[in-house]
Amino acid sequence: MLNYQNKNNSLQNRFAKYVQIDTQSDPSSETTPSTEKQKNLGKVLVAELLEMGVSDAHLDEFGYVYATIPSNTEKNVPVICFCSHMDTSPDCSGTNVKPIIHANYQGEDLVLPDDNSIVLKMSEHPDLKDQIGNDIITASGTTLLGADNKAGLAEIMEAAAFLMQNPGFKHGTIKILFTPDEEIGRGVDKADLKKLGADFAYTIDGETLGSIEDETFSADGAVLTINGVSTHPGFAKGKMESAIKILSDVISALPSDCLSPESTELKEGFIHPVTISGSVEQAQARFILRAFDDEQLEANGELLDATVRNIIEDFPNSTYELKITEQYRNMKKVLDEYPQVIEYGVEAIKRAGITPKRQSIRGGTDGSRLSFMGLPCPNIFAGEHAFHGKQEWASVQDMEKAVETIINISAIWEEKA
Repeated sequence: MLNYQNKNNSLQNRFAKYVQIDTQSDPSSETTPSTEKQKNLGKVLVAELLEMGVSDAHLDEFGYVYATIPSNTEKNVPVICFCSHMDTSPDCSGTNVKPIIHANYQGEDLVLPDDNSIVLKMSEHPDLKDQIGNDIITASGTTLLGADNKAGLAEIMEAAAFLMQNPGFKHGTIKILFTPDEEIGRGVDKADLKKLGADFAYTIDGETLGSIEDETFSADGAVLTINGVSTHPGFAKGKMESAIKILSDVISALPSDCLSPESTELKEGFIHPVTISGSVEQAQARFILRAFDDEQLEANGELLDATVRNIIEDFPNSTYELKITEQYRNMKKVLDEYPQVIEYGVEAIKRAGITPKRQSIRGGTDGSRLSFMGLPCPNIFAGEHAFHGKQEWASVQDMEKAVETIINISAIWEEKA
């Protein structure tokens, strides 16, 4: 019987420790990990796992953490992996994060102390309605919090500690995988699944309490480079073709009432510019393309290309290059072939005393690509909310339920074997 307790606030202490380590990834970097500082957190996680007695925990050259909790049952149980990512989004600073616990939340506006203009209001964060009496963690107003996905890291680590400390709690072999660069779509580029040796996996990277997600966006990344014509601005009439202005025209010509994050919801996809750089001679924009349907995703790429071609016709001496690369695909196609992975996850959530919410996610996880690499992998809630911005928050009590769910999943696979 599960008797997990968050003793001495160990869960929130782990979380607070992890979020203060800057692990922001960088989409412009060609290295793996994209930022060396991600390894700083990896080293901390390995040290903690070794201290628990997880003897094979290690950080590899690419910034991945691998670890094994050995089976303690005589049954032949499928090997289950729990996975979270160490990096935080490039969209908002992750430097000098100051986690703040707002104890016993009662529905009030949460004004963040380092920037009083950053206010969490229940009217803008509907999930706060379910948090009355709980303890809410935010950053201080100048950075993101990093709950995406350090909440997942803390929860897996807390579950690992429980399993190591309770040898009478039966489970099969449990694998742990912590990845870099998930936020830039490269989280499993260098993951060694043969070394990992898992049969099924769960990412702990979801939002609302009780959610289990078996469907994600399909995703591509796009890099658009405009090559313009630069001349002295004093003598530019009829000669200059500014790559900056051409690129601006392209972005302005993209639909704003649809196909943009600001105007879409549910299963509607989008074309979203995320970075712009350049000069008169050459300018570049990076986009993310998203859709739940692969054909629609392809159509989004074609629309972007058609928009560029239409704009650049007015600039006869300029050229462009549009490079579209696959990031991940909707994992539902794979998970439908392994219904027990979802069934056991749903049962684990129920055992934690929560109503399961089976749903799609307007985003992606490492599980999207792991599923297509041969490791079926749905996504479980971690209690992270409003991620990638300064209003990001997490609930301690929701995180505790995520820990219970992880432990329950471990037990259910052993029971069903």
